[in-house]
Amino acid sequence: MELLGLHHVSILTGKAEKNYEFYTKTLGMRLVKKTVNQDNTESYHLFYADGEGTPGTEVTFFDIPHLGQTYRGTSDISTVSLRVRNSDSLLFWKERFNQFGVEHDEIQKRANRDTLAFRDFEGTSIILVADNGEKGVRAGVPWQRDDIPFEHAIIGLGPVTLTVAIAGPTIGVLTEVMGFRFVGSYPSLEGDHPDISVYATGEGGSGAEVHIETRPDLPRARLGRGGVHHVAFRVPNEEEYNQWAERLQEHRLPNSGKVERYYFKALYFREPNGILFELSTDTPGFATDEPMETMGEKLSLPSFLEPNRKAIEEKLRPLILN
Repeated sequence: MELLGLHHVSILTGKAEKNYEFYTKTLGMRLVKKTVNQDNTESYHLFYADGEGTPGTEVTFFDIPHLGQTYRGTSDISTVSLRVRNSDSLLFWKERFNQFGVEHDEIQKRANRDTLAFRDFEGTSIILVADNGEKGVRAGVPWQRDDIPFEHAIIGLGPVTLTVAIAGPTIGVLTEVMGFRFVGSYPSLEGDHPDISVYATGEGGSGAEVHIETRPDLPRARLGRGGVHHVAFRVPNEEEYNQWAERLQEHRLPNSGKVERYYFKALYFREPNGILFELSTDTPGFATDEPMETMGEKLSLPSFLEPNRKAIEEKLRPLILN
């Protein structure tokens, strides 16, 4: 059993329409699934990804209008990353952010990679990471837009950073339960703080890393709009998914048990610092209920919710995505 890398990250938004405009029109990602939060069907769940909805390229958002703001701190998925092909792409994106008024930093080195940090309109902390030919987990297939050159388009998820007060328990779960390995460290860019440690799984590379930032000086985070709800890791198939369910039980990690999400199967659990992890299968994928060519254009419901479509649609607020 080996986790292949990152599967998706899920974030909270209070403004789905503006969120759609930012992630599709500014960042050039594809809306591959417009569905509902299966745990609260009165709320939308939007999935953005590469051109094919490839596992490892997905950024998802739960739409919760009037949600309060996020307060950053510990026990937090403090940053997510998106991969681009090379450092020249970062120059393109820096200019594009200037054009669109997106708040961003200067290009800086993180883990020996060129990176460009920026914030979306709700303060979500995101880092563009240049692959520059690095070996590791395969990139996705860019969604083609006329205003974003194919060679500069976003090609998948990069590392997530976990900010914790005490790193040891989190590292223990990553290495002893989930099979991650230590691959290096790099200095904090936030001042005189401990180095950030890097752990990888599968083939490694930017699409398969978790970075651990130790910040005992910070208060505990409070999750709100722009905050990251959970991070999911890739399980290749249902057979290994069943084995992971057994493994979590063997390690006595409290967990959700098997959850059928229709587009993938999921297992949820919190690591010792309280950050929510998910293990998600690559299969069956987002094209299981609509053609690849038209994914995301209509409201999709998993088969077990389809009989309730009329009632669900009546309770959903109108969502006009142009």
